[in-house]
Amino acid sequence: MTAPLTLSQAQGRTDTPLIEQTIGQFFDAMAARQGAREALVCRHQGLRYTYAELHTEVRRLASALLGLGLQKGDRIGIWSHNNAEWVLMQFATAQVGLVLVNINPAYRTSEVEYALNKVGCKALVTMARFKTSDYAGMLQQLGRARLPQLQHIFWIDTPGQGEDIAGMQRFSALMASGDAQDARIDVVAATLANTDPINIQFTSGTTGFPKGATLTHRNILNNGFFIGECMQLTPEDRLCIPVPLYHCFGMVLGNLACVTHGATIVYPNDGFDPLLVLETVQAERCTGLHGVPTMFIAELDHPRFAEFDLSTLRTGIMAGSPCPIEVMKRVVSDMHLSQITIAYGMTETSPVSCQSSTATPLEKRVATVGQVQPHLEVKIVHPETGAVVPVGQSGELCTRGYSVMHGYWGDAEKTREAIDAEGWMHTGDLATMDAEGYVNIVGRIKDMVIRGGENIYPREIEEFLYRHPQVQDVQVVGVPDARYGEELCAWIIAKPGTQPTEDDIRAFCKGQIAHYKVPRYIRFVPGFPMTVTGKIQKFKIRDEMKNSLGLTEEKTA
Repeated sequence: MTAPLTLSQAQGRTDTPLIEQTIGQFFDAMAARQGAREALVCRHQGLRYTYAELHTEVRRLASALLGLGLQKGDRIGIWSHNNAEWVLMQFATAQVGLVLVNINPAYRTSEVEYALNKVGCKALVTMARFKTSDYAGMLQQLGRARLPQLQHIFWIDTPGQGEDIAGMQRFSALMASGDAQDARIDVVAATLANTDPINIQFTSGTTGFPKGATLTHRNILNNGFFIGECMQLTPEDRLCIPVPLYHCFGMVLGNLACVTHGATIVYPNDGFDPLLVLETVQAERCTGLHGVPTMFIAELDHPRFAEFDLSTLRTGIMAGSPCPIEVMKRVVSDMHLSQITIAYGMTETSPVSCQSSTATPLEKRVATVGQVQPHLEVKIVHPETGAVVPVGQSGELCTRGYSVMHGYWGDAEKTREAIDAEGWMHTGDLATMDAEGYVNIVGRIKDMVIRGGENIYPREIEEFLYRHPQVQDVQVVGVPDARYGEELCAWIIAKPGTQPTEDDIRAFCKGQIAHYKVPRYIRFVPGFPMTVTGKIQKFKIRDEMKNSLGLTEEKTA
C-alpha cells in the first residue's frame, strides 16, 4: 500500500518497460507471432483479414507509396471515415517512415486547404463522398493551384465501382502497383528511429487556425499498448470501434490498443449508427466497445436495444467528454461492461495520460478519470504561480513523459507555449487529485467547448464569423445541452445599417466550416457584458443564454 499523497503530483508505474521499436517493427513481430488470428473485421465492407493477410496488404501499400517517389518524412493525408483502407494507410506509412496526416471528415474547403498546405502534403487518400459530403467535389473546387504541394490524390473505390474521377486515381490501382516482397521496404525501415514523427493530428487552435500536433512512433505505440493493458486486452479480445479513426480515440485507443495485444479490430460501419453497433457486438461476439457518452446513450436508448445479446462484452473505454453518472451505471448493468474504463487526455499527449483500470471501484470510475498512466507523470499546479497544489485543491493539470508530442508542426512558438522548459505539457484543464492519485477534471482554463466529444475553440469560430460582411463583432460560448454535453452559441453585433438574419449566418458557414462548429444558437445584440477594463465576460453571456433558454447543467462524472 503506497502512502497517501499530500501534494497533487503522481508518477505512473515503471515495472513494464516502454516499447522501443518502431510501429513497423512491432507490427512485423506481431504478424509473425499471431499470423492466423483475425486482425481486422470491416462489417460494412464485408472484409476480414488475419494478421498475416493484413501484414501482406500493408507491405503491398508501403511498396506502392515508395513507387510514387515518396520518401521518409514526406506527408500523406487521409480524409476518410472508418474503413480497411484507413488501417492499411496507418500501418503502411509507419513501415516506411511517411507521416500520416489525419484530416477530419467534417472539414470543408477552407479547412482542408489550410491543413494540406500547412504541413505540405504530397499525396492524399480520400473518400469520394459520404452522405452529404462531396470530398472529390471539394478538392476539384480547390484545384491544384490552391494546393501547390499536392502531387497525388487517390479516391477509395471498390473494384469495378463507378466512373473515374477527373484529377484523381483509384486507391485499388495504387494497391495493385505494390509488391509485398519489395526489398525497398526493409531498407527504408532499417533507417527509421522510434522518435521519428509518424502522425499529424489537427487540434482546433485558439488563434483561429488548427495546430498540427506531431506524434512519433514512440508516442502512440506505447500509449496504445498501455491503454490496452488498462483494459487487460489479450488475443482473445474483439474490440468494436465505432469512434472515428481520424481522432486518437479510434487510431490509438482502438487500433493500436488492439494490435499491441494481438486482439481483433472490429468496425461496425464507416460512420456511427447505434443499431449497427448493437448488431455488430452480437454478431462478432465483441468483448470490448469504445464510445463517447453520446454514443453509449444512443445505443442504450435505441428502441431495439433489448433484442440484442451483449453478454460477451466486458471492457471498453468511455472518453471524449464527462460521462453522466446514471449513464455509466446503465452501461455497466445493461451492456455487461463491468470492466469499462474511463480515459482522459489530449491529442498533444498521444492522447491518454490518465485512465481507470478494470479493477477501479465503480464509484471512482464514475467520479474521476482514473490515475496516471505508466511511465508518465502528472501534477496539478496553481495557474499563476506554477506551484504544485495540495491534494483536493484545483489547478491546471500538467503531464510529462514519453507521450508528450514532438511539437506543433511548423510552429515552434506555439510549441513553447504548450510545453515548458522542463518538458511538462500544460493542458489548460482545471483538475483536482485525491490522496490516492485519482484525478478529476473540474473545468477548463481556456474556454474550449466540448460538443459530443469534439473539442471546439470559440476563437476559431469567432475568427471565421468576423469575415461575414455584416458582422461587426462576435463572441462564441458553449451552453449546456442534454444530448451533446455542450452546444455553441454566437452573440453578434451587426455592422451599422445592416440587419443580418440567423439564416444568413448559417448559410455563410455552410460548406466552409465543419457542421459541428456552426453555432446552434445565434443572437443579435447591441453589445457584450464587459468589465470596467473592457474585458468581455463570457460567463455572463453563457448565464443569460441558460436562463433565457431554460438550460441546466448535466450532473456528470
